[in-house]
Amino acid sequence: MFLTDFLVQHPLFSLVILAVLIAVIRSIRISNQYERAVVFRLGKFGRTAGPGLYLIWPIIEWQTKLDLRTVTRAVEQQEAITRDNVPIQVNAVIWFRIVDPERAVMEVKDVSNAVVQVSLTTLRTVLGQHTLDEILKAQDTISDLMKKSIDSITEPWGVQVERVQMKNVEIPPTMQRAMAQEAEALREKRARLIKAEAELDAAEQLRQAAEVIMQNPAGLELRRMQMITEVGAEQNTMTIVMMPSEFVSMARGIGALAEKHSAAKDDRS
Repeated sequence: MFLTDFLVQHPLFSLVILAVLIAVIRSIRISNQYERAVVFRLGKFGRTAGPGLYLIWPIIEWQTKLDLRTVTRAVEQQEAITRDNVPIQVNAVIWFRIVDPERAVMEVKDVSNAVVQVSLTTLRTVLGQHTLDEILKAQDTISDLMKKSIDSITEPWGVQVERVQMKNVEIPPTMQRAMAQEAEALREKRARLIKAEAELDAAEQLRQAAEVIMQNPAGLELRRMQMITEVGAEQNTMTIVMMPSEFVSMARGIGALAEKHSAAKDDRS
């Protein structure tokens, strides 16, 4: 009752209290865990607030809120000339995040756009320092070079570049045909080398077999007999065999021995 009567008797004081309450309520701000607020007081940097609950005094303070999560930006397709004078078109993707909210607000305007523009110029510069084969075969190495180059520029802005990746590399149709012909020639070269190595191995095996046969000439005759057997397996093949004189003499001796053995058996009977 006393407070009510006092407020009724002093309406100006009541207005002041009401204004203070409204100002306090309007000063309450809340930031998520991944957000930070850069607070300015009368145009000068005051503090970095958040996450959670904090106050921004009306009229004398205002804030710029930033998201600290990793941001993905597509780098639009760029046409570049490689070190071996081949025109190519490349687009890329960049991942970055703000690590220092104060510098991200104070040092650059529209930090996301600034990072993308730096990525565009760096992409053209780095591609011009490498040949087409290096760009196609060592994309991870080139991506690391671009990351380090971009990160060195954006570091004063409080931005950390986490990854840069080339997404697509387009080359002229004439160069595609030339590369296809080169790949076909390399495949044919490998095939001929493999065939030559196989023939060399076969020749080495034949040489070793010849050495074995020279040490035991009877082995050659056995191999000849085996070959005759294999050829005779074909029904539509007529085979003429030239027998060595040693074989003929041996056959006559075996025949004579058989006749003597038969005659001796007849005499005993």
